[in-house]
Amino acid sequence: MLRPFPATLRKHGWLYLMLVPAAAYYLIFQIMPYYGLVIAFKDFNPVQGISGSPWVGLKHVRGLIDNPDFGRLMRNTVLISLFKLIVGFPVPVVFALLLNEVRRSWFKRSVQTITSFPYFLSWVVYGGIVSSFLTPTGVINSVIQTFDGSVVNFLANSGMFRPIVIITDAMKNFGWGSIIYLAAIAGINPDLYDVARVDGAGRWKQLLHVTLPGLMSTLLLMFIISLSHILDAGFEQVYVLLNPAVYSVGDIIDTYVYRVGLEKGQFSVATLVGLCKGAIGFVLIIGANALLRRTSDKSIW
Repeated sequence: MLRPFPATLRKHGWLYLMLVPAAAYYLIFQIMPYYGLVIAFKDFNPVQGISGSPWVGLKHVRGLIDNPDFGRLMRNTVLISLFKLIVGFPVPVVFALLLNEVRRSWFKRSVQTITSFPYFLSWVVYGGIVSSFLTPTGVINSVIQTFDGSVVNFLANSGMFRPIVIITDAMKNFGWGSIIYLAAIAGINPDLYDVARVDGAGRWKQLLHVTLPGLMSTLLLMFIISLSHILDAGFEQVYVLLNPAVYSVGDIIDTYVYRVGLEKGQFSVATLVGLCKGAIGFVLIIGANALLRRTSDKSIW
């Protein structure tokens, strides 16, 4: 029989009190800001405030679609995000599978710590390290010149900028991302490996028929979550590495929102772009989950 809530509150009051900071955080920083989305359909003026600013309907939507830069921004954002997903999603999975095969625990822990460390560096620091390697006077060009090659300005080369963004993002995050898959591997029943060995399965067969099936639910969950962020190409990273020479291939929606919203004060347009990104991400995660539910027995809900 369920205990009445007042009685439960009296008995476990301190536990509920511990929820107050988390609840306050989500209320103040996650729920209340939704009210501000209405300025996407208003001609927002900070002096008049959100409620006092006049409604303009879909004026900013039409202006965004008619913007000659909109197609370029959308193309750059989708391409960078898509290739980040294609390259960055399998790398931590493969790394976790390889690291799981290491039998010396001290070496395994050391490698995991070293590879996870870059995740905790801000893109300001990490981007500075990347730039120091790729500038005309950087380490890589010094090596190229040693072999009588010509100097290459990697970050100002429109053909190299996107690969640099994609590869450096994968390098920064794969160690931390592998922790989830290592935890999932650790949760696989060891008896399954024993049965596989009795049946004559080697390490490769165990990987294919025990480890990967055991990881499948985690892989699908992480893929759906990653798909919902398909329009998040990574503002911090791109902003740090971006320069006018590669605007044609590197300027994304987030950097555009920063310039328009904060530098030019067009808060309504910036809010509209953020709202569109959130709506597209919501549709993608719902669609991907529905597709998985129809084609398999695995889904988030």
